[in-house]
Amino acid sequence: MKKYMVIMLAAAMAVAAEAQDKTEVTLGTDLVSSYIWRGQELGDVSLQPALGVSRAGLSLSAWGSVGLSDPSDAKELDLTLAYSVGGLNVGVTDYWFSVGNYFDYAAHTTTHVWEANVGYDFGPLSAQWYTNIAGDDGVNEDGDRAYSSYLELAAPFTLGEVDWTASVGVVPFATSFYGTDGFAVTHLGLRASKQLSTSESFSLPIYAGLSANPCSERMYFYVGISLGL
Repeated sequence: MKKYMVIMLAAAMAVAAEAQDKTEVTLGTDLVSSYIWRGQELGDVSLQPALGVSRAGLSLSAWGSVGLSDPSDAKELDLTLAYSVGGLNVGVTDYWFSVGNYFDYAAHTTTHVWEANVGYDFGPLSAQWYTNIAGDDGVNEDGDRAYSSYLELAAPFTLGEVDWTASVGVVPFATSFYGTDGFAVTHLGLRASKQLSTSESFSLPIYAGLSANPCSERMYFYVGISLGL
C-alpha cells in the first residue's frame, strides 16, 4: 500500500510539473462603457485588446485601449513582464499613450512610463503596490520626480451567484501623476461579474462596477463584456 501511494504521489507531481512547464497563450478583448483606472476616467467607450504568453510563472503580455466614441481619447499600449509563484507576484510595465515618438527612450523626452509592482494574494485579501520607476512620471510639490505610487487592497466574495470584488486604493505621496498633494484615497470600488449564458455551449463574461474617488470628488459607473480564448 505504501509503495502504491508513493507511485501515485510521484505521478501527481509529474503531472503538476508538466502543467507548470506548459506554455499558455491568452488572446482576448474587452468592450467597456468607460475606461476607469485607479479612480481616474481615462476614456469613454473603449475597446481593450490583450495578448499574452506565459510559462512556469513567467509571463509577457500586451494590453491596449482605443476609444470608440471620442476621437480625442488616447490610444494606449502597455507591455508587462511579470513573474508569479504561489501568492506572490512581481512585474514591470511599460505604459505608452500614443503621444510622441514610441522609440524615444531618453530620460528627459520620453513619453513612456515604467512602473514596477509587487503583490501578494492571501486568499480573502490581496495587496498590490505600484511605483513609477522611470520615464514620464509626475512631480511632487517641490517639482522633483515623485516616483508616483499606488497601493490597492482587494477582497473577493460571492453573493447571489455573482462574483464580487470590493477594493480600496490610496496614493501615499504627493504627485501630479494622480493629482494628489499628499496621502489620498483615490479609489473606493465595488465590482460584480457573471458568466451570462447565451446557449448551452456559449457564455459571455459581463461585469459592472462603481468607482468613487474621494480625492477628486468624482464617482464612476461602468459596464463591460469580455471575449477571449
